[in-house]
Amino acid sequence: MPATRRFILHLSLLCLLSSLLMGCSALPTISFNGTPVTHSQDTPDGEQQLDVWQAISPGIELRYERWTGPSTNSDIMVIVRFNPAKIHLSVDYQPDQPLSMSEWTKQTNAKVLINGGYFDNHNRATGLLVSNGDVYGQSYDAFGGMLSVNSEGKIGLRALHEQPYDPTTEQLQQATQSTPMLIEHGKRTEFNANGATERRTIVAQDKQGRLLFIISPGLTFSLDEMADVLEASDLSIQTALNLDGGASTGIYVRDSNNKNRVTIDSVTAIPIVIAVK
Repeated sequence: MPATRRFILHLSLLCLLSSLLMGCSALPTISFNGTPVTHSQDTPDGEQQLDVWQAISPGIELRYERWTGPSTNSDIMVIVRFNPAKIHLSVDYQPDQPLSMSEWTKQTNAKVLINGGYFDNHNRATGLLVSNGDVYGQSYDAFGGMLSVNSEGKIGLRALHEQPYDPTTEQLQQATQSTPMLIEHGKRTEFNANGATERRTIVAQDKQGRLLFIISPGLTFSLDEMADVLEASDLSIQTALNLDGGASTGIYVRDSNNKNRVTIDSVTAIPIVIAVK
């Protein structure tokens, strides 16, 4: 075979292999109650019972809901609700050794684990991060929000434009920052964002002070649509913060018998996770 034709053939095969590998890397493993589910634009219901809170551990409840956006796009949402008085929350951070969600779960032995805030190309947090009292990075200035745990163990979620971080008066044990705030005082916020639909990770508090982790595993909602469906939901959300999404989105949920109830792995290794025990 002439050299030119061999080169073209090899180049074509390389392009085909690259596209296949890229496609595989974009398909996370998703399972509910240990049953694998094929990821798609519209995540199948499988055998999950919708709109029912399931108590899976003391202070931890699991729920699935189908949310439909303004464009009739819909996804099965994974929602975990916590009684803050009955859980221990930590922010774990390994910029020099990022891990997949499944690896993080083994390392932390958490009951519930989700990905945290944004990080840069060097796996460093883009905002303030506090892990077990160790402080990294700089706080966002008058934008975004922060999930935190203070020295008394109180969990807080706040908008930084209303309550900036003050290192002279606050002794935080855990914290991760992200942006944008999606819900403040029970109402959706206004922000500038592109219209791309991505996997989404949300941390929220309801009007009763309970903490919520909310995952949209499909490529379904833009940030604007996410704010709309959060406000329209039946979760009585008071405050909601968008965390890192897309390839970083992931959640693992185990019950009191350490049985996996939900496993949605991140596509990429991540340096920041929020662990609940």
